[in-house]
Amino acid sequence: MASPLQQARGTAAGRTGGATAPPAAGPPGATSLPAGSRLAGGRIVVGEAIDRLIPKVGWTLISVGMFALIWELLWAVGLADPKLLPPPHIFLGAFGDQAKFFNTATRWQIGVSASAGPTPAEAVLITVLASGGRVLAGLGIAAVLSIALGIAIRYWGLVDRLILPSVTLLAPVSPIAWLPVAIFVFGIGNAPAIFMVVIALFFHMVIATVNQIDGVNRNLVNVARTMGASKRQIYGRVIVPAILPGILVFLRLNLFGAWMVVLIAESTGVGYGLGQVIMLARNTFNPSLVFFTIALIGFVGFLTDYLMRLIQKRILYWMPDPAGVLRGL
Repeated sequence: MASPLQQARGTAAGRTGGATAPPAAGPPGATSLPAGSRLAGGRIVVGEAIDRLIPKVGWTLISVGMFALIWELLWAVGLADPKLLPPPHIFLGAFGDQAKFFNTATRWQIGVSASAGPTPAEAVLITVLASGGRVLAGLGIAAVLSIALGIAIRYWGLVDRLILPSVTLLAPVSPIAWLPVAIFVFGIGNAPAIFMVVIALFFHMVIATVNQIDGVNRNLVNVARTMGASKRQIYGRVIVPAILPGILVFLRLNLFGAWMVVLIAESTGVGYGLGQVIMLARNTFNPSLVFFTIALIGFVGFLTDYLMRLIQKRILYWMPDPAGVLRGL
């Protein structure tokens, strides 16, 4: 029995009055390669991935290198005081001297020596993982709760009338104002920092979810109704997939806000982390440690943003990549 594709080809041939040549025989599962290509499909995929990766990495290094070069030039001509604005070769060159200050995982405990605990490199890793874990945990909790509540607000009218005014009222409140509440309720540790991230993102993400639902194309909903879809099916099969691109973009942008909030929470002493190192550098007037920690935060934030982009592409597999569409205009 002929396949649908073969039937379509036969129909097209009959309409034009010509005969179609049978496809070239080949091993099962083989795919046609470009002219002149003698490489296997797997090698071609790897080559294309490398071609895409190298330019991105190269331009990233050039961009960061230009920023560092300008900083170094300002230091070389005497416009940047090395005691206040040390250039990158100073605060990045002394990794061992800077990393020893990251041993805050045990220092905040009473009766523990500052020299006790992990090595400098291990202390840096522990501190980064502590801050990054709080960011990802708070971001995940806020995303699940806010998206669920935003959908519930538009799904049930009673929830809309009871919840949305309160969410709109609390959205303008600064996350810093919630810091005493976090300490009163959760004390010291990971919980208050995660709570700060959740409370900083939750209300804005609820409003964003509601706005995304309101912006769904009505024609999609009308078509689903015409085909006999129920309200639950419309939300599950039409509205939720339609709002996912906007929600994931908003979630990715809030990732940077989550990093800001968790650093503020850590700087107040709710737990060891990069924010506590920043406060230690301020109290000891150590500009090199400040900029070393800033560079580390930027690098970790860049990696987490890259991870978010990979997750976004994996979830939104049906969406075309809009990068570079308008670059040639």
